[in-house]
Amino acid sequence: MMSATRVLQQAKALSPSERKELLRLLQEVVAVDDGRKSKRSLRDLRGKGKGTWQGVDVDAYINELRDEWDEDSCSSTPHCGA
Repeated sequence: MMSATRVLQQAKALSPSERKELLRLLQEVVAVDDGRKSKRSLRDLRGKGKGTWQGVDVDAYINELRDEWDEDSCSSTPHCGA
């Protein structure tokens, strides 16, 4: 197991932004160890799913959704489209 002193030496070699991220992660570990639930920030989601919409024609996708909604509403409405 690594000592806290060794971890601190390695942390000093990190950039300021990496140190802040390390501090945030350590706070989460301590909160879990204390039995407290750690709070998540929306910022933690930044960059997640980055490529999800790449190569998707947004207009076509929206039109497909609208068509599905129209089909669903007609199936429960008598005389729909008549």
